[in-house]
Amino acid sequence: MNYLIPFIILITIVVFIHEYGHYYFAKKFGVGITDFSIGFGKEIFGWNDKAGTRWKICWVPLGGYVKFFGDRNVFSQAEQKDLINSYSKEDRKKLFILKPLYQRAIIVAAGPLANFVLAILIFTIINMISGKDMTPALVNEVQIDSPAYVAGFKKNDIILSIDDNKVESILQVSTFINVSTSKKIKFLVDRNGNQIFFLVAPNYVDGKDALGNSVKKRIIGIKLSPIDNQFNKERLNPSKAIYYSLKEVWFVTSSSLNYLGKMIVGAADTSQLGGPIKIAKITGQVSKHGIMPFLSVMAYISISLGLINLFPIPMLDGGHLMFYSFEKILGRALSQKTQEFFFRIGLFALLSLMFFVTFNDLKDLGLF
Repeated sequence: MNYLIPFIILITIVVFIHEYGHYYFAKKFGVGITDFSIGFGKEIFGWNDKAGTRWKICWVPLGGYVKFFGDRNVFSQAEQKDLINSYSKEDRKKLFILKPLYQRAIIVAAGPLANFVLAILIFTIINMISGKDMTPALVNEVQIDSPAYVAGFKKNDIILSIDDNKVESILQVSTFINVSTSKKIKFLVDRNGNQIFFLVAPNYVDGKDALGNSVKKRIIGIKLSPIDNQFNKERLNPSKAIYYSLKEVWFVTSSSLNYLGKMIVGAADTSQLGGPIKIAKITGQVSKHGIMPFLSVMAYISISLGLINLFPIPMLDGGHLMFYSFEKILGRALSQKTQEFFFRIGLFALLSLMFFVTFNDLKDLGLF
């Protein structure tokens, strides 16, 4: 229960924001909405608003959906035409499928974009209230015969950037090293006022993260310390807070895409991929450390949800956007047969991913 309750709170907020993005623009463009659901399966409780939308909470808290007026499964263009003709002229104005292409695209894209906005808002709040660490990354020790030692690192070097990512905090060094998928990591350091580049091939070791979970870590053999042993944490004004929030969201997004690309070609470690069980575990662990760490995890999960939903896989928002792109280019929608073919591929891809991350989750729990 210590893990389950924080996880349900987190996933409910993240999913609600995602679905509300769809809902807001659907309402703005006059699309009728019959259901706004958090979770799947049997309804636990719900209510109807004045517009006739059923707002409900369901038993399986692993997602949600917004159901548009007239949204039914049809298996041919003829059936779709018959469905449209079955509605009155007034009701047709509320049908999603009859809205202009740009409106449908905005409605679909609004869900993932809402997740990115949520992450930016959370990081901004954290930067303003808790502050952002701005402590320079000073090398206090270089282990003999380590990758850093071989590359030429020396004590009192100050790390300025890693793989062209500017190091603005001592806390970023480990993150940048471990998200890098390069065989050799590029470092820029300051040594007595001179800037020097190093290429370092890290070692891979089995270790523990800050929460005590087993992870594979990349290490280069250095120990860092703040200059004069003083950490510099600054509370940022709104403009700076937003700026650094945007940078963080961009870094997480670009790093995730880079990792995915490397994983597809077999050049990245897939053992760290996790699903709902791992997310629930981490959420429960982090929630014990206070509201700010909990919000931080929520922001990262929100980015992940938004990014995954933009993948061009049918059944995801990105899949619909892909179909709309074809429709714009061709001047017509893809045939029903072609769409069904893509949907089968998408379903296979999603089921394969679900199986893989569930296996990793169970393995992480020691069941395999």
